[in-house]
Amino acid sequence: MDDPFLEQIVWSGLAFIVLVGAATWASLCKPTGPLNELRARGLLAEAFPHRTVESVWLGADGKAALAKSGALALIVCAVGEGFVVRQIPWAQALSRSFRSGSIKIDLSDDAAPPALISLIAWPPKNLAA
Repeated sequence: MDDPFLEQIVWSGLAFIVLVGAATWASLCKPTGPLNELRARGLLAEAFPHRTVESVWLGADGKAALAKSGALALIVCAVGEGFVVRQIPWAQALSRSFRSGSIKIDLSDDAAPPALISLIAWPPKNLAA
């Protein structure tokens, strides 16, 4: 074996170690668990800073939340390792049918699949008009 070949082996090994280290580091950046009301309100405040959130209903599985803000429904749902925040008219959210313990809301967005929110009941009994 000559010196250029050994040098190439060493550099290839170092590049492999760097790539494995980067992949390991990237896999550490995962969400911090299920969605709670504080985190849902924080995501909504970040996405819609001028909106006042009246009520928040969390999905039973911690993957989605629905909030009322005036005439709008604000939706937070898990997509991949993060969350997507969208808004739809409140009347559209109220009209969704409740089946098998969840409501399905089409966000009309190619970047986000329909939001599936697991709730105890819909519409909520504590709903303020």
